[in-house]
Amino acid sequence: MAPPVYADLGKSSRDVFGKGYHFSLLKLECKNTTSDGVEFTTGVSSTLDSGKMVGNLETKYKIRGYDSLTFTEKWSTDNILKTEIAIQDKIGHGLKLTFDKKIGAEFRHDTSSLNADVDLNGGPTINGSAVYCVYLGWLAGYQMSFDMSKSQLTRNNLSFAYVAKEYALHSYTNNGQEFGGTLYQKVNTNLETAVQFGFTKYATAGSNTTRFGFGCKYQLDDDSAVRAKINNASQLGLSHQQKLRQGVTLTLSSLVDLKNFNQGGHKIGMALELEA
Repeated sequence: MAPPVYADLGKSSRDVFGKGYHFSLLKLECKNTTSDGVEFTTGVSSTLDSGKMVGNLETKYKIRGYDSLTFTEKWSTDNILKTEIAIQDKIGHGLKLTFDKKIGAEFRHDTSSLNADVDLNGGPTINGSAVYCVYLGWLAGYQMSFDMSKSQLTRNNLSFAYVAKEYALHSYTNNGQEFGGTLYQKVNTNLETAVQFGFTKYATAGSNTTRFGFGCKYQLDDDSAVRAKINNASQLGLSHQQKLRQGVTLTLSSLVDLKNFNQGGHKIGMALELEA
């Protein structure tokens, strides 16, 4: 099995902290797949703080008889239209080519995953990443971006990870300024826990910041789950996800500022997801 791409290193931990929370949002999302395989995803969200409402539509389909060719189109009420063409395993096994505002390629092998793309806006900018399976679950990854117009390396990131069946470790350094790591553990079939920590060094200001957080997800039954997370800024996040019926899921979440509990400023959110 090929190792994950660079962007997915530490994903299991980030999912515990990120999925199921919709602070200050009212969100409605609908997913549907037609009989000929076209996938539609429509959504609308309203930000409670500003009252701004945003809608989006995404379609994804494969050309009949050419399953290796996928078209994805995205549109939002900000009048942004994106089209992506992806070719998977057609030119070579494990090779994926993508075309949108970037021209990209992804190659995955049993021991390595490689990504490269050229951003045609501005620079242009060359982006690349590689993840290599060093030994028995140990992974090493590198990510870079090079601005050709400035002949300058704008991103220089390094990661190490270990992935096992029931837990995963991940450490990283970004541009020599940000350092951190994550720990994920699947305690049992119902309980997942994760720890995140980070340290940022601002060379210009001469000051340092440290971040720390703990999160967990508990599956109450087949239809419901609860989540909780807390960080060193005394922000407590809570979430309850309930499947009302097949294809209908309701999520309620809140963020409580424990430092300023009496001053208010706490956030709530709700999301309703429909899938057919």
